[in-house]
Amino acid sequence: MPVTREFVKELIGSDTVVIFSKTYCPYCTMAKQVFDKLKQKYTAVELDNRDDADEIQAILGEITGAKTVPRVFVKGEFIGGGSDVKQLFESGELVKKL
Repeated sequence: MPVTREFVKELIGSDTVVIFSKTYCPYCTMAKQVFDKLKQKYTAVELDNRDDADEIQAILGEITGAKTVPRVFVKGEFIGGGSDVKQLFESGELVKKL
C-alpha cells in the first residue's frame, strides 16, 4: 500500500513533537538530545527501520522543501532540521513553541 500524504500528516499530528529521523544520523541525534534536555516527549519515526521510508521522505520533501533528516515538527508546524532545532533551543524560541 503506497504511503499517502494523509498518513504522513497523521503522523505529524500524532504528538506535540514528531521527528522524522534515521538511527545513524548525527543531526537526528542532536535534535532528539535537545528535546531530551527539555524533558519533552517526542515521537521519533526512524525511517531506516521502515520499508516505506522513500515514500515518506518524498512526501516530507513536498511538505517541507527538503527530504533530508531530521525533519522536525512541533504542534504540526515544520521547524527545521537538527541545526535549526539546536539554534531555536539556544535562543529560547523552542520552549515558546512547545
